[in-house]
Amino acid sequence: MQPNSLAPAKLAAKAAALLAVGALALTACTNASETGTSGAPAASGNASFDPSTVQKDDALAGMVPEAIKSKGTITVGSDTSYAPAEYLASDGQTPIGYDVDIAKAIGATLGLKVEVQTSEFTGILPALGPKYDLGISSFTINPERLGAVNMVSYFNAGTAFAVQKGNPKSFSLDNVCGTSIGVQTGTVQENPDLSDRSAKCAAEGKEPIDIVTLKNQTDVTTRLVNGSIDAMAADSPIIGYALTQTNGELEKLGDVYDSAPQGIAIAKSDTAWADLIQKTLTKLMDDGSYTKILEGWGNAEGALDKSEVNPAAS
Repeated sequence: MQPNSLAPAKLAAKAAALLAVGALALTACTNASETGTSGAPAASGNASFDPSTVQKDDALAGMVPEAIKSKGTITVGSDTSYAPAEYLASDGQTPIGYDVDIAKAIGATLGLKVEVQTSEFTGILPALGPKYDLGISSFTINPERLGAVNMVSYFNAGTAFAVQKGNPKSFSLDNVCGTSIGVQTGTVQENPDLSDRSAKCAAEGKEPIDIVTLKNQTDVTTRLVNGSIDAMAADSPIIGYALTQTNGELEKLGDVYDSAPQGIAIAKSDTAWADLIQKTLTKLMDDGSYTKILEGWGNAEGALDKSEVNPAAS
């Protein structure tokens, strides 16, 4: 739609929406669940979870590898542009989100500090071991990742699509050939989901999908709000959060599909560390801290019944 075809009020509304999207990584979560049935964190932009409420477990703390114990800190790699899982607070510096809170709870249980460092999504897994002790960044567990690192399951999410409100471009999941779809680089939505769909289009003699890959999810969302792409695909909690932050400019299209566990990533050689993280998550699940964290971010729907090291993945 051309700008001069919009009424002033509509232009103002769109401008406000674009400003809201640009601040996605800087604003507090209000309600990230798809159904809106769970509670939400405070709107102050501060982390919703107090790690001091988690008691140190001396038995588990005694199992921490010496290299980590000696420095007293767990260094976590995370792409802090993926609200409400991991993003930056209103100061533009402090990582918050349910993944961040889970990391803090793990650290508190083991008697360690936690430092969450912002990284590009695709740079986290290769840096496990030398740079990061853990990668916590909404990593869907799949065979490719299981071949490269250890993964400890902690959350369940599927893929969802969003379009502009009212679907003005008549985007349909039944006919994606020739459309432009935005995704964050390195996600399962990029590959294999959209790459497979695009290959199928080409095999049928149709125009392939224009897969618009961007480093930050916030940039993908902005592209959709301003109409430069037809749709976007992301993990279901991220789509749900984007809907709440764009002043009614977007809507979810279709149902969530391909639900799968997400995992905390650990260097392939650090099997004992992976086992300890699984035991620590199990304790947090048993004492209620895990559920409290997810409820605080409106994502209790994604809770797992149990955590596993390297669960089978399709």
